[in-house]
Amino acid sequence: MRRRSSRSSSARSSSARPSSARPSSGRPSSTVPSGRPSSERPRPLPLALLGLGVFLLVLAPLLDAYVAPHAKRTPVDVNVTTVLTGTGSYFDAEALKTRHGQRITVTQRVLGDVADSERGGVAVWDVSQAIDTPRTLPLNDPRRSLQWTTERWVTDRRTNRPVHCCDETPAFQGDAYLKFPFDVGKRGYRWWDSTLGATVPLRFAGTAKVRGYEGYRYTGTVKPTMTGTRQVPGRIVDRPKRGQVLAEEWYSNGGIELVVDRRTGRIINAVIAPRKTLRAPGAERDAVTLLRSDRLEFTSATQREQVELASEDSGLLELIDDTLPPVCAAVGALLAVLGGVLVTRGRPRRAASGSRSAPLLTPRRTDPLSPDAEQCDDSSPLKGPDLSSR
Repeated sequence: MRRRSSRSSSARSSSARPSSARPSSGRPSSTVPSGRPSSERPRPLPLALLGLGVFLLVLAPLLDAYVAPHAKRTPVDVNVTTVLTGTGSYFDAEALKTRHGQRITVTQRVLGDVADSERGGVAVWDVSQAIDTPRTLPLNDPRRSLQWTTERWVTDRRTNRPVHCCDETPAFQGDAYLKFPFDVGKRGYRWWDSTLGATVPLRFAGTAKVRGYEGYRYTGTVKPTMTGTRQVPGRIVDRPKRGQVLAEEWYSNGGIELVVDRRTGRIINAVIAPRKTLRAPGAERDAVTLLRSDRLEFTSATQREQVELASEDSGLLELIDDTLPPVCAAVGALLAVLGGVLVTRGRPRRAASGSRSAPLLTPRRTDPLSPDAEQCDDSSPLKGPDLSSR
């Protein structure tokens, strides 16, 4: 009887243990760290840096191989007016004499034909040039100017070479006319002279500044050359006994000087010294001067406008061609390395963490009255009081 009473009292003592002495469930406590570290998921900042770096590394060669060549194309939507002025002489057809010391104005208007340019994949520019005297300039009518010519200049947008299509007139030749190719070099070029109707070799003559902006300087001359014939009264060319004669037209240019923006090929200043005369058929001397000036040059307003356009376009090309590619490559490499390092450091070291931390054991719940329940020895701090003595 005593043994049965002792066993039942022991069971009651075990059931009376405080609930805090054992876990209430098989789940781990919230204070115990989970088996998967919180650093296993990469943070967004390292991934963003890595992605941006890779993007810049890909962008750098694209700027150099694709964007820059496409940016260096002759524009088609142009509307530019340039004016040259100077003092010279011209032939007054009404008075039948040459007037000296007069103001000569050359106005050149360039208008791009966008529709024909896009249709043909070329640059189509319509050119109108008027030479005026103090009498004709106020009329503001090119048809009443001393001389008025129209042209259509068609070029390859990348090479600036003439393309013979789209009703081109006349048949242009050479490397340059209204503009030079992109990235001009320190070498000679063949410049189209519309009055001569042929190209003029220009040589590189160093650099020159226009309104503080530096460009390449090219110079050349045109020797007296017969350019055509014109029917005039005989007395004008020293043939008074003949009513009408087919006089010879001669042209020369004592000094061509063009200052060109190196990147865009835009002419930022132009100086010419034209001389047009008439000679009697077969004569070796000039009989009458039609037009002559020792120096016709871009006006200050034209220089300023051309410099502004050249500076703006050149700055954009420099940014795309020279600045952005190396900067994108350098910054992209730096960001890619930095992002890669941060991503690598942010990953968990599973092998190391697994060897250092003990596995989490979930306590097993047992029934103290079960035969499989472990018996506590007398030294156990959770053992209940011995009531058998009572």
